[in-house]
Amino acid sequence: MHYFYIMTKKERNYHIIGWALYWAYVIIGEYMDPSVGHNLKFIYSFIFVKMIEFYVCYLWVFPKFLNKGKIPQLIGGIAVATASFIASRYLIEQVLYNILFHIQNYDAGVKLSYYITDNLYYGSSAIILSAAIYLGFDSLKKSEENRSLREEKVQAELAFLKTQINPHFLYNTLNYIYSLAYPVSEELAGAVVKLSQLMRYMLTESADGAVDLQKEVEYIHNYISIFKMRFEDHFFVDFDIDGGIAGKRIASLILVPFVENAFKHGVVNDPAQPIEINLKVTGNQLLFIVNNEINKQEKDHSTGIGLPNIRRRLELIYPNRHELKISSAEETYSVTLCIDL
Repeated sequence: MHYFYIMTKKERNYHIIGWALYWAYVIIGEYMDPSVGHNLKFIYSFIFVKMIEFYVCYLWVFPKFLNKGKIPQLIGGIAVATASFIASRYLIEQVLYNILFHIQNYDAGVKLSYYITDNLYYGSSAIILSAAIYLGFDSLKKSEENRSLREEKVQAELAFLKTQINPHFLYNTLNYIYSLAYPVSEELAGAVVKLSQLMRYMLTESADGAVDLQKEVEYIHNYISIFKMRFEDHFFVDFDIDGGIAGKRIASLILVPFVENAFKHGVVNDPAQPIEINLKVTGNQLLFIVNNEINKQEKDHSTGIGLPNIRRRLELIYPNRHELKISSAEETYSVTLCIDL
């Protein structure tokens, strides 16, 4: 987590150019005005402390509080920036310059209340300028991000359409295989039905890309059942559900990859340490936890969805509404996903 805003290279270049022009404008203006002396020390210090105030707001106050509706913290941050301006100017112009050059910008007997009030006025321009520039760059970044998201969505839709032929073909073929398998073996026919149900769920579409949470849970149950057929009595998985899942909707196939990953890399035949899958719904918050013992033996390659893709899906579908934590120890692997539905 960054405590301060990180500027892009392009943004930094604009700042460098802007400050260079500002310094040149102020200094040239002072030399061209015959009514003002040529002691530039106070001009240099004034611009310097303004830059301090500007970047306290630009790199910390506005990114941390302005867009997040934290009004009391925003006001407090601006107060800190203003205090940094007043304190820095006082230390440089009233203390340091007095020691080094025996000069002060304000008379030695100036009242503290007047000094603070006067500098509140001079310091306000840096805060306003910082806010305007920050909001301008922030607006440009959001516009670029929205354009990028639209392009990603188009590419994802094209990729999704390309995958539709094989699942439809397989689903229809499975129905035919079921009709052939049922007279031979009810267990085999049952496996075909479960696999068919998995395929049907993968083809489920909705206007908002979401499905009933109950459907996602049924998919996980079918997925577990098919694996259990493969390992027979040497398959140990605990799938617990807590809370009401009726009426809740979730992005399809958002939970399954974590189960698939546990089956691929976990130990499924240890009754002392079964794979644990826990789903808890509290209000509109979903908590999904998968724990498994790590299998040290080499596993076959999987065609499952990779973790980077799942992270990206979560960022696109649930921005600022999810938290994914993954921890791996020497013997165990754990995934905790929290989503605001």
